[in-house]
Amino acid sequence: MLNQKDLSLLLKGDVVDHYLLIRKFEVRLSRQNKQYLNMELGDRSETLNANMFDNYEEICSAFKNGNLVKVKGVIDDYQGSKQIRVASITAVDPSDNISINDFLPKSLRDLEDMKGEFLRRINSLSNYYLKALMKKIFEGERFEKFATAPAGKSWHHGYIHGLIEHTLEIIKICDLMCDIHPELNRDLLISGAMMHDFGKTEELKYDGVFEYTDKGKLIGHIVISAMIINDEVNKIPGFPEDLKNCLLHIVLSHQGKLEYASPVVPKTLEAIALYQTDELSAKVNAYKNALSTQVKIESKWTNFLNLASTDLFNHGITPELEEQINKTLFD
Repeated sequence: MLNQKDLSLLLKGDVVDHYLLIRKFEVRLSRQNKQYLNMELGDRSETLNANMFDNYEEICSAFKNGNLVKVKGVIDDYQGSKQIRVASITAVDPSDNISINDFLPKSLRDLEDMKGEFLRRINSLSNYYLKALMKKIFEGERFEKFATAPAGKSWHHGYIHGLIEHTLEIIKICDLMCDIHPELNRDLLISGAMMHDFGKTEELKYDGVFEYTDKGKLIGHIVISAMIINDEVNKIPGFPEDLKNCLLHIVLSHQGKLEYASPVVPKTLEAIALYQTDELSAKVNAYKNALSTQVKIESKWTNFLNLASTDLFNHGITPELEEQINKTLFD
């Protein structure tokens, strides 16, 4: 049973005496042309950088990515970012009764609530063929994998149950867009939202450090999703060809641009709606995560985020603070 303070709660100068997961582990070359060991060590709350410049050879031969280790050291900072100054790293003893599941980040939403919400969304579809297709795909072991998988390695919804959380966010936004724009085919758009990232159940492995599978690297989640749709459509007699092609198009174009790995660009109202909705859900979640984990020490700014092409500002104006201000001013 894991009983230790979350890394995210530790401040500069705090002692680290933690079981941690090695998420990244490699020997690098410094600007002075000297080799050193670079690691990313994490628990369920946060992943921190750690470097060792001396006497790391034994560690290199003993450990690898995905290993659980006992780390002793102290929280330090480098250019305003938290990191671990490591004193020692040792192997975990089996008698410590530590499980890899204790170190995997998880959605804050209740899983059973999300599963129930998702199944209700399927039952709300009015198109016979799309409803039958979604029921065939989201059942049994495939549905359980979908409900467990992360939506990515790290950028957005990169945690257990992240895929179903991300998909539900998109469904809600798409549903709202259909209220605003009745020209959109609601059932087609919602079905596309359900299926757009389904291939990530096979693209990613998530029983330890999140990594891409061989199939994920060779084919990718977009094509995997499309293949599953095509296979299951062929099992439903009379499924309209135009409906199948429009659903496939939504999935194949959902990343918006050819350079973003979409085989085609969006060419229908539903496709462009899903692309923009996916962008909104992914980026808000990614930025929210960055603001909670990457704000520099004694600053309101994050580090520069390569995937965002900017740093982010944490204004600190929370809904709770606004409520307190309103009460002070108007009560």
